[in-house]
Amino acid sequence: MRPDPSIKVIQVKVKPNARVSALEEQSPGVWLAQLKSPPIDGKANEELIALVAKQFACRKSAVSIKSGASGRMKLVRIETAD
Repeated sequence: MRPDPSIKVIQVKVKPNARVSALEEQSPGVWLAQLKSPPIDGKANEELIALVAKQFACRKSAVSIKSGASGRMKLVRIETAD
């Protein structure tokens, strides 16, 4: 069984409490997310999901955090409509 090309998993290093929100690719498959939100009550994770959805032009419901929800390094799963 081949991997589904419409599903992408990226590794994201998160920096909460940044001055501006930004998502930039540092190397293939590894991204740095600077988030304005503090890491309280899942606010930073919500902002990360919105930022990733905007970057990859997909719905927020198509983005999920696979692992690392409470850490700085996260695996984010994106379902794109390819």
